[in-house]
Amino acid sequence: MEYICITNGNMDGLKVLHLGYKQEIGEEAPTDENFDSLSEAIKKGKIIFYGCMDEGRPVACCSITPTYSTFNYQTGGVLEDFYIVPEYRHRGIARQLVRFAYRESGVASLTVGCADCDIKMYQSLGFTIPLGNLFAFEG
Repeated sequence: MEYICITNGNMDGLKVLHLGYKQEIGEEAPTDENFDSLSEAIKKGKIIFYGCMDEGRPVACCSITPTYSTFNYQTGGVLEDFYIVPEYRHRGIARQLVRFAYRESGVASLTVGCADCDIKMYQSLGFTIPLGNLFAFEG
């Protein structure tokens, strides 16, 4: 297994993973325009994707969006887009990918918002400090 930073040069593999992720969580598939917007955000460093490759095949991904956090008054990151192809689950890839992304991103802390059914998984990956609830506003 190889852990990498996913760039626009790896966009085809990221598209496959992102489509699987969206399908699994019951959201609409991203459009070509969505992927163009994502590509631009990657190019500008607004979001950083990390992945796991198995013999050139993308099998896992996550993203970190850098931000400033008053949790520790340093650069923080929000972890999202966490997805592992089903047949690659329960092999330790999740733990390695989170550690790799954290280390490579250079952030001092990571936060994650998740569904209740995923709390234990994220706790097992090291997300153990509760910071309340996370809600999204889309006006």
